[in-house]
Amino acid sequence: MSVQAGEELYNAHILALAGDMPRAGRLAHPQAAADVESRLCGSRMHVELSLTKEARIADFAHETEACALGQAAASIVARTIVGRPAAELRAVSARMRAMLEEGGPPPAGVWRSLRLLAGVRDYPMRHGSVMLVFRGVEACLQQILDQPSKPVEENMGQK
Repeated sequence: MSVQAGEELYNAHILALAGDMPRAGRLAHPQAAADVESRLCGSRMHVELSLTKEARIADFAHETEACALGQAAASIVARTIVGRPAAELRAVSARMRAMLEEGGPPPAGVWRSLRLLAGVRDYPMRHGSVMLVFRGVEACLQQILDQPSKPVEENMGQK
């Protein structure tokens, strides 16, 4: 689903999502936190995450300084992430990367709203902004699942 003639990259759907970003801010007691940035475009994001004992997302928060595309991606993730299994988030992240870099299909199911970002594949300079939220979530999942003994304060500042 590339951007067709006459279709704008920053369309009304993207702008509406960018203007309404739920779960913005910080968590009271996150299990993990990460700061990520796209050096290419200057977008930045702070992500905080907590998991349940069953490795499902218990809570999520973000502070996003990105273009409308990065904000839209964060908005979609924030609306969908809570309650989803950690493994699913890693799979969605991989699917988004493949969609943008290899022209693969967009995520489906509860993540189907991410198809709104499929047109970004034709704009490599914008890939980093769209992927920020996924990189932040992946970094948090790695901290919790792969390195559970590190305090959150030691995990801050990852790029």
